[in-house]
Amino acid sequence: MADADSDVKPVDQDTLVADIDRTRTELARTIDAITDRVSPKKNIDRAKEEVKRRISQVDPRIAGGAAAVVVLTATALLIWRRRRH
Repeated sequence: MADADSDVKPVDQDTLVADIDRTRTELARTIDAITDRVSPKKNIDRAKEEVKRRISQVDPRIAGGAAAVVVLTATALLIWRRRRH
């Protein structure tokens, strides 16, 4: 039980209302952040933006070279398979 001699101070009603409003605002922000984080559409949009960002950092010459290697390898495999059969 609480002591009668404790240093409990009365709370001003305006202060209490301000604290409740501040807590309500913080809770609303937290709920919005959670909603944003678990939204499938938002996650897809974030993933698309990440892919675009990463693609924009790739040197076009490297991408072209990689594409050329893929095409040449696929062509060589097709020729090799035709000659084998």
